[in-house]
Amino acid sequence: MAKYLAQIIVAGSQIVARAFARAVKEEIAASQDAARRLGNSSKTRAERLSNVKTGITLDEAKQILNVNKLDKDEINKKYEVLFKANEKTSGGSFYIQSKIFRAKERIDMEFNEGKDESDGDKSKTETTT
Repeated sequence: MAKYLAQIIVAGSQIVARAFARAVKEEIAASQDAARRLGNSSKTRAERLSNVKTGITLDEAKQILNVNKLDKDEINKKYEVLFKANEKTSGGSFYIQSKIFRAKERIDMEFNEGKDESDGDKSKTETTT
């Protein structure tokens, strides 16, 4: 009887160990995949920080506002139309309206980062001359 009990315990522990090893492998693969997606080497540190702050990427923001290029006038027009169309008083959705706002906010961050970089370049040239 003790012999059978020992075999059951050994077999059970082997099953648990295999399941644990498989779970660890899957978790490592998932974290590596997430690191690949987030740590795309073509993205700058500032762009990654902007994505984290707003919770939305630049591509997603452009899709939400239905724009292909970063043109301030076009973006402002699309933002106004979409924001007004989704007002709660006219039967719109607050959730969609907030997504539109976040998309505009993310694109504005991109404009501000470009402006800051060009201002920084100007100040460098002014101090050297």
